[in-house]
Amino acid sequence: MENEIFEKNSSEEKSDDIQIICGRNAVFEAVRSGREIDRLLVAHSVSGGSVSAIIAKAKQAGILIKEVSPQKLDFLCGGANHQGVAVQFASQRYAEVEDILRKAEESGRPPFIIICDEVEDPHNLGAIIRTAECCGAHGIIIPKRRSASLNATVAKSASGALEYMPVARVTNIAVVIEKLKDKGIWVFGADMNGKPYTDFDYNMPCAIVIGNEGKGIGPLVAKKCDEMISLPMFGQINSLNASVAAGVLMYEVVRKRSMNFGGAK
Repeated sequence: MENEIFEKNSSEEKSDDIQIICGRNAVFEAVRSGREIDRLLVAHSVSGGSVSAIIAKAKQAGILIKEVSPQKLDFLCGGANHQGVAVQFASQRYAEVEDILRKAEESGRPPFIIICDEVEDPHNLGAIIRTAECCGAHGIIIPKRRSASLNATVAKSASGALEYMPVARVTNIAVVIEKLKDKGIWVFGADMNGKPYTDFDYNMPCAIVIGNEGKGIGPLVAKKCDEMISLPMFGQINSLNASVAAGVLMYEVVRKRSMNFGGAK
């Protein structure tokens, strides 16, 4: 069976369904069709011929390409004859940054955006999306590479918030930040060495950048931020879970905006 379409549970996603297409012909047509593809999976040992054509087409389409072991691909494809390639589909369609800005404009409130710089844990991303929706944020921006994507685990952790919260996936976070700043949006980066998070007003159009769980915000992205803000730490460890830190910062925006606007929405 060269071409197969099915849903499969993986150990990484626990009991969540992931849609995968495997087999060279089916994968090539999926990539060529312009469907919303989360990533192309290629086994380490496979190269040349039609696989090279698939990889070239995926690169042209801006699809994330990930090399995996043949054993992992066997598992993800449920033992089907994948011929060394498969594509995985997102659980939700991605929005554009313009959609987020349009939502803010329609709300009549200053833009309030969350930027996740390489947040890799899908549970964290899902929790951030859920809190952002509860706080009335207008959208989330994530990078295409080195980030959790909108897979089934994220959708489950978001507890329905993905139905209401636009998530844009972009090639370069630093470039997008520059464009947001050109539109008058003030960008705050969460960093342990920043200024106290309560020192700022947040009533202006603003975005909050949440960094990677281990490394924090990348140096280039940090340079693009207008201000770095931090949460006080009184225990023996010096950092919070990314989604917890994001939640505290988002609700500070809600608190400050409530004084002027009656909420963040």
